[in-house]
Amino acid sequence: MDLQLEGKRALVTGGSKGIGRAIARQLALEGADVVIAARSRDELTEAAAALAAESGRKVIGHTVDTGDDASVKTLVAQTVAALGGLDILVNAAAMPGGQAPPPKLAEITDALFWDDVNVKVMGYLRMAREAAPHMAAQGWGRIISVSGLAARSTGSTIGSIRNVAVAALTKNLADELGPQGINVTVVHPGLTRTEKTASVVAARAKAGGRSEAEVESGMASNVTIGRLVDAAEVADIVAFLASPRSVAINGDAIACGGGARGAIHY
Repeated sequence: MDLQLEGKRALVTGGSKGIGRAIARQLALEGADVVIAARSRDELTEAAAALAAESGRKVIGHTVDTGDDASVKTLVAQTVAALGGLDILVNAAAMPGGQAPPPKLAEITDALFWDDVNVKVMGYLRMAREAAPHMAAQGWGRIISVSGLAARSTGSTIGSIRNVAVAALTKNLADELGPQGINVTVVHPGLTRTEKTASVVAARAKAGGRSEAEVESGMASNVTIGRLVDAAEVADIVAFLASPRSVAINGDAIACGGGARGAIHY
């Protein structure tokens, strides 16, 4: 299927590593020019060079703190100047999760909560607020936010709250922006294999006196496909949602964790 992404202009936050980098890579391989944004200049420089070399497309790195209004405004302005416009926004910048046990009630401080929500929820809102006018002016756009399956399960109080909030933000934006040609969706990955997975598995194996195979099997025990989903597989779904082919999907959440057992979502 031709996703019709040739020549589209995309901005991916959290694009220097993990799921964000995998998404930026797939968009570039499909023919889009991409700005990747993150906090670390060194990581951005490496990622942009590698993705540009592999895809043959324009891939540019810009630093951003999505928790800061001025930084977000600067990023979007730089993106529009560099690419000549903006068609696709992928929100993937967030505090890392799933690498350590989530804090219990007594351990949740105001700062811990607000720092997380400011980057992921308000950060996604800030990005959409700056990007949407450029999309509306041309009558077409896509905004995809990376949230997570903590929106559908307990176990991480902050994780559940922030991810449910992103889903609510998505539907509100879809209702408002859909008539202007902008589709807004959210994807919910579960535990996903990225470049950090091997070290996390090794550390858990050492701490628990188990083999790495046993640890990884336990991590995927509730996944119906029997293994962890790879970041590239999440990126495939996001690339479709970023394309004109996805016009029938707006305001909805797409789970991409390999299938969690038990609960029915409809």
